[in-house]
Amino acid sequence: MASYLTHLLKPWSPRLTLVRWSRYNPYYLEPETSRDAYSKTETELTPEQIDERELKKVRPIKAAVSAVTSSGFNDPLMNKFINMMMQDGKKILAKDIMNQTLEAIKRKQVEKYHKAGQMAKMEIECNPYTIFHQALENCKPVIGLASIQRGGKFYQVPIPLTDQRRRFLAMKWMITECRDNKHRRTHMYEKLSQELLAAFSNEGNVIKKKHELHKMAEANRAYAHYRWW
Repeated sequence: MASYLTHLLKPWSPRLTLVRWSRYNPYYLEPETSRDAYSKTETELTPEQIDERELKKVRPIKAAVSAVTSSGFNDPLMNKFINMMMQDGKKILAKDIMNQTLEAIKRKQVEKYHKAGQMAKMEIECNPYTIFHQALENCKPVIGLASIQRGGKFYQVPIPLTDQRRRFLAMKWMITECRDNKHRRTHMYEKLSQELLAAFSNEGNVIKKKHELHKMAEANRAYAHYRWW
């Protein structure tokens, strides 16, 4: 009797399996984290999606990972920036700094909007999320330098950067600039809001650092063939 009950409960009982040492056996289904999947009607679904939806009514579903969410306010780029800004595992503090930064940007832009003329108001961006994304996009370098050894000597060779490397350098420069070059009486969110607004207008120290990297790559363009030879 006990063995019979164990056989019946086997698909439902969580245990370690050989599937990446997961506590869920293959009987469990993957969770659906896309918000658009729940808003579709049955007429908009394919036969495979209809079968999968019916299957999820009778079979258990794995718990979603903590980093995955179906919220409309989720921003993967901002989550990466918060993780890079975090120190000693204090993610709540990093999130608070980011929220205060967005609030400071909103206040400055709204104040600027009300002081501007009727024609100038159309050019002022008040959405802090748009400013954040555009500022990081302006800080991304196009080309970088790599140290390559040829004949016992190291050369700084210009190389194209991947999208992931460009995003990493933009975030790293922004965070380093706000930490190292801010006044001791200035809060982190105040300095970060200033640098984001400056980068949004293609100004500031982070933009200068990007231009300096481009000038160094241009000066070392004679060593570009060392990438292959």
